[in-house]
Amino acid sequence: MTADHLTRVPGLLYGGDWNPEQWPEQVWAEDVKLMAEAGVNLVTVGVFSWARIQPDAHDWDFGWLDRLLDLVHRHGIAVDLATATASPPAWLVRAHPELLPVTADGVRLEFGSRQHYCPSSTAYRAAAVRLTRMLAERYRHHPALALWHVHNEYGDHVQECFCPASAAHFRHWLRERHGGIEELNRSWGTAFWSQRYNSFEQIEPPRTAPGPVNPTQLLDWRRFCSDALLDLHRAEKAVLDEVSPGVPITTNFMSMLKALDYWEWSRHEDFVSDDAYPDPADPRAHVNAAMTYDLMRSLKGGRPWLLMEQAPSAVSWRPVNLPKRPGLYRLWSLQALARGADGVLHFQWRASSAGAEKFHSAMLPHRGTASRGWQETVRFGAELRRLGELAGSRLRGDAAVLLDWDSWWALELDDHPSARMRWLDLLRPWYAALYDRGVTVDFVPPTAALDGYRLVLAPNLYLLDTATADRLTAHVRDGGHLVCGPFSGIADRHDHIHPGGHPGPLRELFGLVVDEHWPIPDGATTTVTLDGADRDTGADPHAAPELHAEHWSEWIETEGAETLARYGSGVLAGLPAVTRHRYGKGSAWYLSCHLGAGLGRVLDLPLAEAGVGPVLQGLPAGVEATRRYAADGRRYLFLLNHGPAERRVPLTEPGTDLLTGTATATGEAVTLAPLGAAVLRLPAADPRTPAVPRTPAVQSPTATEEHE
Repeated sequence: MTADHLTRVPGLLYGGDWNPEQWPEQVWAEDVKLMAEAGVNLVTVGVFSWARIQPDAHDWDFGWLDRLLDLVHRHGIAVDLATATASPPAWLVRAHPELLPVTADGVRLEFGSRQHYCPSSTAYRAAAVRLTRMLAERYRHHPALALWHVHNEYGDHVQECFCPASAAHFRHWLRERHGGIEELNRSWGTAFWSQRYNSFEQIEPPRTAPGPVNPTQLLDWRRFCSDALLDLHRAEKAVLDEVSPGVPITTNFMSMLKALDYWEWSRHEDFVSDDAYPDPADPRAHVNAAMTYDLMRSLKGGRPWLLMEQAPSAVSWRPVNLPKRPGLYRLWSLQALARGADGVLHFQWRASSAGAEKFHSAMLPHRGTASRGWQETVRFGAELRRLGELAGSRLRGDAAVLLDWDSWWALELDDHPSARMRWLDLLRPWYAALYDRGVTVDFVPPTAALDGYRLVLAPNLYLLDTATADRLTAHVRDGGHLVCGPFSGIADRHDHIHPGGHPGPLRELFGLVVDEHWPIPDGATTTVTLDGADRDTGADPHAAPELHAEHWSEWIETEGAETLARYGSGVLAGLPAVTRHRYGKGSAWYLSCHLGAGLGRVLDLPLAEAGVGPVLQGLPAGVEATRRYAADGRRYLFLLNHGPAERRVPLTEPGTDLLTGTATATGEAVTLAPLGAAVLRLPAADPRTPAVPRTPAVQSPTATEEHE
């Protein structure tokens, strides 16, 4: 495995979760024969096999797994071997009932689903580590082993536990973070409501209380819960690193999951993998999927990632589960590759006949090889083999979006001016505006070095330390452009309000002060009138000059910034809504309201000013375009038509479609059918000019940043 290849398996990865323990062994031979027919080269096994591998505390049954791995290896298929720790067996639960998780209301959750464990349970951890060691020692040299799959979807069902073991673990974590009890009292602001503690032993998890709970305690609890689950992952990974060195290790993330700080988690992955389930009923699902995929690519600085799970058609857990109409499965699979994935895996290979997911689609549906789903499985497997040369190539973004899990958690705490300020609700219109304009973005953490990005966007920075503010200020001073959304620069890392008015340490950079937050009632809007802010940006000159803000607005007083849009109605009529401040060699933009779908009209100007444009000019509506770059100069252009009508895309250079073998000359157009796609090999760039994207430097937090 090289730095740019996920596993030793050549080309792009194709396959999915295989649960052979649910079937008689005579079915296995049929499965591997069909896998070979479909072009499967990697299967995930053992995810929920703990009870089969270890029937009780003292017995182990590896014979079936030995036969299984030998079988797939004989058929040229590699294995992503799971540690099976996501679902503790009944015998372990009954021997240690204290490992079952407890809710904030004191209810102990029962056995019968999955992830039924307390993250702080020593009994669970010891058993999980023992199982991992047994698997690693037995299979570390097996020729089928290509990848270790730790646990499964951490944080899906259990993100926190409020039992005594969790309380003790939380107190230990607080001692490590804060040092002494007086430092904790200062950090938590316990002078408020007489909440002072004399010792760590007096502290409990934030269980259900008579009224609002200390917000900094809740923020530290969110940090602790992410770390507690990460500790479990790291314990298993440490065993695998020790016993089975050289075999890559990953755990499957869950897209934009609030509960886990994926910046920190990704530091402990050999590569990032993700489970993604866009909703076929949502006509804009592909936009949110692109956003998730850009995050997955960004978590390891642009390295290829793996789509570990997707549904071949319908899922089973939504209120209404629509299948993917013909062509959609292929298009959405190609979209993951277009956004940097080096493989497309699925849940699952063969559809289950029993259990909670028996109506979840599979690569091999209930009807078998006569089904529409199976035909799509085989066709896409063949196409994926034609795209094998893409493996190891990367994307690069011209704009960066700041994502800070600490700020996300703090933003959504209680007792704020409005409960409608939710991170994903703020982020999605920003991302959608960039997506619709064909701009490829990277996500970056607050500790990232920003050099190389002409434009940095921060839809919200509620929580902001001075070190991050200094980096943003220096970036603009040196010629960068920053666009920041409302309710930003409010509090420090302890959720204490910055003195001197908002946006706190960014007040000088933005050249303004927020006098008062002015939430907008549900169902109401406030007009925002552009003061020529969108001239010379390519925007429609006949578009209405008014936009509409919802949920949020702010009373702003400028201190050097120029006003580009004003509130046109309500109490704030005539006051600034959008500003720009020339600062050093760059500019800083502040958007004081939530503009929803109209946001793109405002973003057009900083995009133009920063010189950030689409991957391909003149893209028809509904067509997505991305480029991947290989280290040797090879370049690839993805064109994906998400719309219901045929589209023609003119090319500015010659290319050959890897899917069809069709060559297109400069000036000719590629015709895309509805839900159609093309993957074009472009002329190679000069290999002496590096084509691979930069890997953004991520600085470790200093003690000041961590405990400010």
